[in-house]
Amino acid sequence: MNKKEKEIVALVTRMRDQYGVTGLKAEFESEGTRFEELLRLKDITSRSGVHLTLKIGGPEDVWGIQQARRIGVSGIVAPMIESAYALSKFIDAVNKHVPEDEREDVTIAFMIETVQAHQDFNSMLKLGLAYGLKHITIGRVDLAGSLGLSRKEIDSPRMAELVTVIFGDARKHSFGTTLGGSIEAGSRPLIENLVANNLLDRFETRKVVFDAKRGLESFDEAVRSAHQLELLWLENKSRMHTHAAEEDASRITMLRKRVQQ
Repeated sequence: MNKKEKEIVALVTRMRDQYGVTGLKAEFESEGTRFEELLRLKDITSRSGVHLTLKIGGPEDVWGIQQARRIGVSGIVAPMIESAYALSKFIDAVNKHVPEDEREDVTIAFMIETVQAHQDFNSMLKLGLAYGLKHITIGRVDLAGSLGLSRKEIDSPRMAELVTVIFGDARKHSFGTTLGGSIEAGSRPLIENLVANNLLDRFETRKVVFDAKRGLESFDEAVRSAHQLELLWLENKSRMHTHAAEEDASRITMLRKRVQQ
């Protein structure tokens, strides 16, 4: 573990104690997390006493599910589930590649990110419940996009109403709930309302997952710390890959000279 990663561990530990951080996230979908990065994140979360959740590439991302099991993550999330059929493909993939006794210790979740998903949501909830799924996450950026709204309208009344309806339906089926997608200062009123109505368990930034009630206690500081953590991680990631590239630079120069002789 390098100096930057030790700094991240110290920050995550402080955020866990002060702001109710429950875990960190990695993504094969939008982030394109590399396996080495996943290993390092697992080390960081283990030392910090928080969970690691992996968002795989899609409902049938078998490789992603296998890597999640190989690393020993605490949660597997499938993005862009838009129908009960897509959810059934995810369930089949998990059941095939994660033994039943291991599934007991992993939160299996799916993301609601489009208006199409909302239209088929009740069927998805019934199917998920039948197979023991525990959790849903709303991804607000894509959800807003599917409604023809811009990123600036993520905290609009229309979005707040839709999010509240979706989480309300999820609670009727005893699902856990997480809110993600451009969590900033303007998101606080919605999160406060969801927590007050017992509709929200967690909210998340790109890299950090918070207990909703604890995170609200010092919301602005919590979100700022999450951005600080992501910055540290990106700096660390850049350093890793720059070093790897530099390792080969001298050899490349030498070989070019030989080829040109």
